Amino acid sequence: MGTPEFAVAPLEFLHNSSHSVVAVVTGPDKPSGRGRAHKATPVRETALRLGITALTPESLKDSALVTALRELEADIFVVVAFRILPEEVFTIPPHGSVNLHASLLPKYRGAAPINWALIEGEKETGLSVFQLKRKVDTGDVLLQERVEINSADTFTTLSERMSRLAGPLLAKSLDLIESGGAIPQRQDSSLASKAPKLTPELFRIDWTKDANSVVNLIRGLANIPGAYTMFRGKRLKILGAGVAEKFNTNVGSGNIDIRDGIPFVEASGATFVELKRVQPEGKAQMSALDFVNGYRVESREKVGAQ
Repeated sequence: MGTPEFAVAPLEFLHNSSHSVVAVVTGPDKPSGRGRAHKATPVRETALRLGITALTPESLKDSALVTALRELEADIFVVVAFRILPEEVFTIPPHGSVNLHASLLPKYRGAAPINWALIEGEKETGLSVFQLKRKVDTGDVLLQERVEINSADTFTTLSERMSRLAGPLLAKSLDLIESGGAIPQRQDSSLASKAPKLTPELFRIDWTKDANSVVNLIRGLANIPGAYTMFRGKRLKILGAGVAEKFNTNVGSGNIDIRDGIPFVEASGATFVELKRVQPEGKAQMSALDFVNGYRVESREKVGAQ
């Protein structure tokens, strides 16, 4: 059970493993693009390519879905980046249901664990395979794998790497369950932290924060949905940035300082953010150097203001 691109590599790995994927449950096709033609989810596209039956229910509480799932007679349900399952669904198989979560539980329980690990400046995250319970992300953990976060990682690069690691970890978990060797470990909820769904108010950069915090936000939101600031009355997405060496000058929080054609923006505490890749509103992505040249950006112009 899964929907986005993150769930594709695990599905492919399990399909090629000793375990049999008897069906896929994913979201329904949705209108996409200018023509609003209906487009299948990445998981459904993969299932069709692999010749696997794909169920696309509008509601997970539909009695027809419950009947269809029972008729599959699956031993276990495997969930990767999907909706919250009703108890009536996740208790159907004799071995229950397991979920692959992109954090070292109980840290970063919630919808956006990869984003929040980057936003919070973590140096390490991981993957957890756990048994589903009624309360979200609280089930007993079967296996975990630590994943280093590199300084250059963004949400895009980190999620791609973790997706590739997810399949082998899931297969190993299923092997343990099948052999009777699984030893579930209860989570210590006193160590839990949250990774809530990303909301639009988070996307706008606050230049009164220090450069590290600003860069971590940019990394955690790149490339989709993308952190943004305002420039000349329009949105400017910042898709790549780094913390600059401390300058002797002080142009004021939110002001631009052009050095050798490269734009730096002052954050709090006289720290500076080097802009590397941007996307002006209604335009394609471009390097910060092309942005400065194309828009004739000058030092002491301000970002962040309406």
